[in-house]
Amino acid sequence: MDQKHADSYWGGIVKSMGLVFGDIGTSPIYTLTVLFALTKPTHDNVFGIISLVVWTLIILVTVEYAWLAMSLGRKGEGGTIVLKEILVRLLKSGRRMVFVGFLSFVGVSLLLGDGVITPAISILSAVEGMLLIPALASVHQGTLIFIASVIAVILFIFQFKGTDKVAAAFGPLMTVWFIALTVTGLISIASFPEILKSVSPYYAIKFFLDNGFSGFFVLSEVILCATGGEALYADMGHLGRRPIIRAWYFVFVALVINYLGQGAFVIMHPDAKNILFGMVQGQSQILYIPFLILTIIATVIASQALISGVFSIVYQGITTRIMPLMKVDYTSSHLKSQIYIGSVNWFLMLLVIFIMLIFRKSENLAAAYGLAVTGTMTITGIMMTMIYAHTTKKWKVPIAAAVTLVDFAFLAANFNKIPHGGYWSIILAAIPFVTILIWTKGQRALYRSLKPLDLETFLLSYEQIYAKGKNIPGTGLFFTREWNVIPPYVIHCIIRSNIIYERNILISIVRTDDPFGVKSHLKTGLGPGLDAFEIRAGYMDVIDIEKLLKKHEIQEKVIFYGIEDIATYNPAWRIFSVIKKLTPNFVQFNKLPASKLQGVVTRVEM
Repeated sequence: MDQKHADSYWGGIVKSMGLVFGDIGTSPIYTLTVLFALTKPTHDNVFGIISLVVWTLIILVTVEYAWLAMSLGRKGEGGTIVLKEILVRLLKSGRRMVFVGFLSFVGVSLLLGDGVITPAISILSAVEGMLLIPALASVHQGTLIFIASVIAVILFIFQFKGTDKVAAAFGPLMTVWFIALTVTGLISIASFPEILKSVSPYYAIKFFLDNGFSGFFVLSEVILCATGGEALYADMGHLGRRPIIRAWYFVFVALVINYLGQGAFVIMHPDAKNILFGMVQGQSQILYIPFLILTIIATVIASQALISGVFSIVYQGITTRIMPLMKVDYTSSHLKSQIYIGSVNWFLMLLVIFIMLIFRKSENLAAAYGLAVTGTMTITGIMMTMIYAHTTKKWKVPIAAAVTLVDFAFLAANFNKIPHGGYWSIILAAIPFVTILIWTKGQRALYRSLKPLDLETFLLSYEQIYAKGKNIPGTGLFFTREWNVIPPYVIHCIIRSNIIYERNILISIVRTDDPFGVKSHLKTGLGPGLDAFEIRAGYMDVIDIEKLLKKHEIQEKVIFYGIEDIATYNPAWRIFSVIKKLTPNFVQFNKLPASKLQGVVTRVEM
């Protein structure tokens, strides 16, 4: 292996640890603490729960995400929207298409809801580790919430700078974190080597047989060990498939060793409250404070990765037209996926602090945690099974179906959490879900109400006006959804108001279902002095419209675009109208020169 390849091989693994595995990597802080607060730490129970944790990581993360989902990608991108795009191509039309659309909306909404709970539980559980420092043992819970909130606020304030600059430090820091988990786990295993037997699935099955129905509900807490597993697939576009899968094998070993070590510690100290911190403190008083600082850094990195993920999902939603336009800033000149969406950032920050104040303790937060994750995993499972059933890899269908059944079992166990705070998961996911439904349906209804003209009908009147020769010198650009469908504002400008230039260009932007790739095409001679300019771009692409116009030697004098003034009595359309007014319009989103812009208002009754 040459030096450069070795660097990129290890470099990719280290980067993945920082950007992808923060969430799942910080699960050992709270998973077993929550589990043994609910289940008596007897010898049999400890073996059963450790076995369940290990096999959850194998089935839900390794099999579902690392092996199955990550073999499905579009131009290297992954995630729920990508699965939907693959299925749209395979199914073409029909009821199943509606079902797939609905599933992808739910999946996206659950992931966005998860973006609130994860930073809250991660940061709060790390800060609670301060209570094991003797001098801080009597610190009030309110003070801990205040410290956690301050950390969260600082994290969100620095988002606009972009993670590009900080990300370089994330990987090495998370690598140190995983080494710390491995070493502390190994020391603890050495004190009770018998715990290694719990890797056998026999103990997980025995746990269910011994505990019956109550054993099934323990799954709702066991899932905490796999939260963040979906990031392997969702973040595939940032780093590529190979480095993430390679890094996962290292992370998997570190996590399993640490959980085994925690299991050994619980058997020796059944009354321990905060298991990971208690285990480390028992091993070395001197190293405890550095470990606590490392824990807080790891949880901040985990939250950062999730916030970046939320920005990516929202951007995919904007460009695939399922979400309203929002002001997007690009924080990196070379990393296309590094974006910042201010409105989403501040809204997330307020919700994270609000959730910390409501739940107050990380173990209470665990009651709300899990529904979103198991929901997302189940949706991924269903969509993967449908994809494999329509491709040549039909042999993967039974494996995908079996994994989906396991997802269903975890989801069913999590329904038990709804009355105990799980309803917050549903409320948080409902915000983006309702927005998506109102926006997609509103866009369709608006398009129908606008009654656009086809190009042939438009040309009849256009040619007569152009022939009069009273045309304005220069070039006028008119934005349309499709160049061959003429919106009412263009008819209003050209036909009714006779605003007609020597050269008129209908410009449209079409988002393709690939993540990247920009092509532009100038179609001349649609009519006298009338051309069409089409830009086709991937849904993750950032388009520089001015640059593309210059490339085709288009020197526009003025740019026209349509603004709809909606009149309606329908409550849903009223909300749609408010969203439209509050969000930037198409032209602001694409950052066109303000001095050349002319908005033309069309009143629409919906």
